[in-house]
Parts: sequence; C-alpha cells; structure tokens
Amino acid sequence: MKKNVLLLLVFLSNFIHANAVLIDENTSSYNLLSSSFIYIDKSKTKNIEEIKNKKILFIKNEKSVLSYGYSPDFNVWIKFSLKNTSNQSIEKILEYQNSLTSNIDFFAVNRHETDGLLNINTSRRTINPSFKIQLNAYEQKTYYVKVSSHITSLIVKLKLWEEDDFYAQEIQHQVILALFFGAMLILAIYNLFLYFFTKDISYFYYVLYVLGIVVHHLMYVGMANIYLLDPSYLPVVVNLASAIVSFPIFALALFTKKSLNIKKYRRLNFILNTFLILIPLSVLLFVLSDSYDKYRNILNLLLLLYLVFITIYAVIKKVRAAYFILFGWFLITLAIVLMFISSAGIFDFYEYFPYMIESMLLGEVIIFAIALADRINYLQKDKEEAKNKLITQQENEKYRLEIKVNEKTKDLKIALNEKGLLLKELNHRVKNNMQTIVSLIRLQSDEIHDENTKDLFLTIQNRISAMSHLHELLYTQDNISHINAYEYFDILINELKDSYANNISIHYNIQCKLKMQQAIYCGLILNELISNSFKYAFITKEGNINISLSKNKEQYKLEVSDDGIGYDKNISWTSLGIVLVNTLAVSQLKGTININSKNGVYVEITWNENA
Repeated sequence: MKKNVLLLLVFLSNFIHANAVLIDENTSSYNLLSSSFIYIDKSKTKNIEEIKNKKILFIKNEKSVLSYGYSPDFNVWIKFSLKNTSNQSIEKILEYQNSLTSNIDFFAVNRHETDGLLNINTSRRTINPSFKIQLNAYEQKTYYVKVSSHITSLIVKLKLWEEDDFYAQEIQHQVILALFFGAMLILAIYNLFLYFFTKDISYFYYVLYVLGIVVHHLMYVGMANIYLLDPSYLPVVVNLASAIVSFPIFALALFTKKSLNIKKYRRLNFILNTFLILIPLSVLLFVLSDSYDKYRNILNLLLLLYLVFITIYAVIKKVRAAYFILFGWFLITLAIVLMFISSAGIFDFYEYFPYMIESMLLGEVIIFAIALADRINYLQKDKEEAKNKLITQQENEKYRLEIKVNEKTKDLKIALNEKGLLLKELNHRVKNNMQTIVSLIRLQSDEIHDENTKDLFLTIQNRISAMSHLHELLYTQDNISHINAYEYFDILINELKDSYANNISIHYNIQCKLKMQQAIYCGLILNELISNSFKYAFITKEGNINISLSKNKEQYKLEVSDDGIGYDKNISWTSLGIVLVNTLAVSQLKGTININSKNGVYVEITWNENA
C-alpha cells in the first residue's frame, strides 16, 4: 500500500515538473508562450482567486504568438510554471512583447502588478511591459497573466530573459529605433527646406506624410508612451487613434495627387477629392463615438487601395513619377502583409527580421524622396528647354528692341532736359515775382509812419523773402530734390540782419541737406524765430544766436537758441509768429516742438524725413 502511494506521488511530481519550464542562471532567453496554458474569459468577471481555486480548463498552447484581432469582449489568461534547476537563487525578467495592449495584470505568490497602455508605470523606461521573477534554489512557481485590449488588436507574446541580456537588447532596440526616427526626421527637415526654396507643395505634403508616419510609429512601438507622453494624457491620445492613423494616409493622398498631377484625370480626381472630404469627417465621427472602432480603418484601407489603383493607372499613362511611387506602394503592401502574417501567428517574421517594418517604412520614404528628386530634375529639364526657347526668342527680338529702346531713351533725355529747363525757369519766375512783391511792400512801407504798421510790413516782407531765397537756390542748382541748408539759412538770416540794426552774432552748425518741401517750412520757422530774437531778445542789441541742424538715420533735429532775456509765455504763445511756428512744425513737418526759456530761448523741433 505504501509502495503504491509512493509511486503515485512520484507520478504526480513528474507530471507537474513536466509542465514546468526548467530554467537556471544560464538561461538567457526563452519564449514562454509556447509552453503556457490559455483560458478565454468571455464573461470578463473572473478574478485571480477564482482562476486558482475553481476548476478552470486551461488549454495547452504551442504557438509563439497569439493574435485575437480586435477583441474588446473577453480577457485572456495565461498560466505558466517555472522551475529553478540550479542550487542558487536566480532573477529573470518576463517581457510582454506588445506595448499597445490596454491592460496587463501579472500575478505571482502574494504579488500583483499592473501595466499596459492605460496603466503605464511612470518609472518604466523599457518599451514593452516587463515584470521581475525571482526563484530560490530548486524552487518552482506558477504565474498568471491576464490581458485585455479594447483599443488595438490583442497580440500576446511572452519572453523570459536573463536580466543583463534583457537590458542589453533593450538598449540596442531603443538605439536602433532612435536612428530610424532620426533618419525620418532628417528627411522631413531636408524636404521642408526644399519646400521653402522651391515653393512646390509636393514637398510640404511629403513632410506631413513623414511626420505622420513618425508620430504613428512612435505610438506603435511604444516609445511615445515612455518618453513623450504623460500617462495621464494617454486616454486622450488613445481617443485620437483614428486621427493618428488617418493623418499620414491623408497626407500621402495629397502627395500622390500632386506628384502624379491627378487633376488632369477628371473622374479619378473627383473620387480622390471625395475620399479627402470623407476621411476628416470619419475621423471626427470615430473620435466622438466609440461604437465605430471596429470599422474605423475601413475607409483608410479603401483610400490606400484607390491610391494604388491611381498609381498603376499613371504608370500605364507613362507618368514618370508613378514608377517610383508604385515601387513605394510595393514596399508598403509587403510590410502590411508581413505584419498581418506575424500578428496572426502564421509565421513570426520579427524573430528573423526584427526591424522589418522600420526598414520598409524607411525604404518607402526614401523612394518617395527619390521621386521628388527626380521631379526636380524633370522640372529642371523643362526649365532648360523653356529657357532655350526664351533665349532664341530674345535673340530674334533683340535688334528691334534695341532700336526702340534707343528711340525711347533719346525722347526721354529730351523730355528730361526740357523738364529741367522748365523747372529752372519756373523757379526763376517765382523768385522774380516774389522779389517784385517784396519791392512793392518795401515801397509801400516807406510811406507809412506808424511803427507798428511798419513792423508788420517788415514781417510780411521777410516771410516772402524766406520763400523767395529758396526758389533762387533751386534756380541755380541742377538737383532740385534737396538743397544746401547752410547756404539757404545764411542768405535768409543775412537779409534779416540787414532789416534789424544790431551786433548779434550768428553761429551755425549745419550737418545735412534738406528736402525742398521741408526746406520751405524750415525757412519760414527760422524766419519767425530769428525775427523774434532780433526784436525782443537783446536789450543792448548784442548777443549770440545758435542754429543747429542735424540728422540721425531718418530723424531731423532743428535747434535755435539765443542768450537773450527770454520771453513771457502768456504773451508770446498768442502771437501770430509763434502760432505759425507751431503750425508749421506740427501740421506740416509732422514733428514735435519744444520751447524752453530758462536761459534765453531754446527751441527744438524734430521730425521724420519721410513724414
């Protein structure tokens, strides 16, 4: 009897150990899924206690990858046992090799950990979820993993790693992905500069497509979840999954439309435009309603198939760019087929070509870049042909145009000479007329004995003379747009000195020329200010007057000051002369005026040359 019990215990022990995966400290990596047991919980209600204690029928699995497609209605439980066959404790890493699975629960003895797309541990820096496993010498443990995914396809793949090997391959994996994304971004930046230089919208659509691929693949491989996105924002990003998937396809459609010049095929262009309208509307519908998740990629797939059809049609029509784009479509189609075969568990291409998708995506993007480069060469060839035709046409027209130009130039020179003579004659006559008026005023003033009236006539005379001297200068010089400010001010003030007997010294600091129109206003302003100084500033009829004109960039500054007795603001501001000065400075020159009477009188007027 005892012997039979002993044999039964040995049998049970061998049965349990037969189902356990034997590992030791030298086990570098092991695909656990093919040595696991699977249970499908369609009720989605069972917890770990029920799984352990109740008679749950787990089915032996022999596949290295399980793909359930879009499966939001059930949970998948995986059970596996590990036995440490060595005489020392060991630590291993269990990697769940899919970063997009929504929820992952790992159960060990007195231990429960969660991970997955919607439960990312903020301290995790590995792309895929991972869990530590510890076994004492000769110890055996059973582990459970519960997974579910209501966002993406449910793909299950478990791998056991030795800790150092796991982190070594993780670093290598992330470096290779970083190089891939770096290459994609370099292509995008380069073509963005080409767009700025060429203004060809095809390059802009290509840049949008590459950026869309980068964003989508960052999410697909899981790097965005770890390094770029805060876990709290992941539900929002997940809700925008339709937009993330549709954006590169939408940009690719625009790129194909422009590169192949689909506008010239009216029916094909109409159908393509319909897709370009429906895609954004469908994205908006999918974002607002979760009930359409099963069908959200159907329209994208139809658009891709239609773009392939358009490209084949363009090849038949012998459109040069279509050959490159069709080869790009071949790479995309091959990548999609291989992804489907791997996801369905038919054959795991990733086991032998781990960066198959990245290689094909990069190859396809490079092919499209070559298509754009060829487009430049083709456009350059057309440009050269057009240039040669233009040169030929220009040579044929050159002699006739030279004759016409010479005739026109001769006529213009005659017209300019006549215009110059007429302007000089006009200035001369204006000056003579003003001098006649001044002479008449002077004769009339000689018959007047009232001093106030006589002073009024003198003021009028000086104002007219200020304008007369300007026309006199314009008459004597060839360039009438600007005048010599020093020469103009000197003539004007010398005549004022003759009008008022005094020993006042005039000091000039003139550093620039003046425009003709602005010179008229400055002359009138100077006439009023100097006349006031001569009449009121100096009790002894002796003193100094300083006149400064400077220019800083486009800003003029006219400064007039004397060392006289100053003035009474209450009286002077009401006089016609000061009102005239203020009006000319503010209204005509569009400037500002500042008057100070602390030590004599200081007047500063500033204005802009182009006011």
